[in-house]
Amino acid sequence: MFTGIVTDIGEILSVHPRAEGLSRLKIACSYPRASIVDGASIACSGVCLTVVGAGQEDRTWFAADAAAETMAITTVGTWRAGSRINLERPLRIGDELGGHVVAGHVDGMAQILKRDDLPDMARFTLRAPRAVSKFIAAKGSVVLDGCSLTVNEVSGDDFTVLIIPHTLAVTTLSGWQQGQNVNLEVDLMARYAARLMEPR
Repeated sequence: MFTGIVTDIGEILSVHPRAEGLSRLKIACSYPRASIVDGASIACSGVCLTVVGAGQEDRTWFAADAAAETMAITTVGTWRAGSRINLERPLRIGDELGGHVVAGHVDGMAQILKRDDLPDMARFTLRAPRAVSKFIAAKGSVVLDGCSLTVNEVSGDDFTVLIIPHTLAVTTLSGWQQGQNVNLEVDLMARYAARLMEPR
């Protein structure tokens, strides 16, 4: 589990295709090398990936494998050497829950329809996939590229989020542009509520 509070910006060092539809990602980060162990989970722009190796060169790095399905339904398939991604370590018992409960299981990609640059802030209008847009509500929570955000307005499949200066400074969201796709995870609570209301 995660909270959607980004703790580092990683850099893709390499992407190597492997057998059986897997791709091996090598990702640089600022986490202490000793704190990263094989089998650990790290949210990479909202995608929960499992560490399969780690090391130390100029920076700490870790490796993770992405399956074909992950490459197809998330932005992982577009990552190349030099791509910057938001990183978060898993929530531990006793940690502050600063965002909301996040699984790291991306529901699909949202497309940025519009960017409005405001004084020190940015407002984005996005379109969610039809299959999950019903789970997005005004004043509710979503995860976009690993960041826990509050939804401002909703109109059909479209919704807006307002990004504050701190978030722009410590995440990759400052680089978002119109037409870009970003990873979307809807609120788990909304999913369960909708399931409970389904007719039996």
